[in-house]
Amino acid sequence: MRPETANILSILDQYELPSPQDDAKKIADDFRNRRIEKGITRSEMADRSGVALANIARFEQKGLISLKNLLALASALGYLGELKEIFAEPKFSTMEELEQIRHNTGKKKAGKKHVAND
Repeated sequence: MRPETANILSILDQYELPSPQDDAKKIADDFRNRRIEKGITRSEMADRSGVALANIARFEQKGLISLKNLLALASALGYLGELKEIFAEPKFSTMEELEQIRHNTGKKKAGKKHVAND
């Protein structure tokens, strides 16, 4: 193995992809920063959003929150539009995925393919 390749592999070996928990904590940290920038306390946010103060604290500290409460907090800070658009457009990374999206457009549900019994 060439030294450059070994060096790149050692760097890649140390790199870890973010976990869903990491992403949740990042979203919570961003929420907290936006709340503080607007000068809103947790108690005021609870009043504005209808989300219990304990749930807001848990979200900011651990990144844990229900979708319903996340929507309420986003609405209270003026971010509901952005959150509502999260799944609005199909995403694909290969032409095969794009073709599958086009093939499945209009279907009511995705499930197991029917297999005829022998």
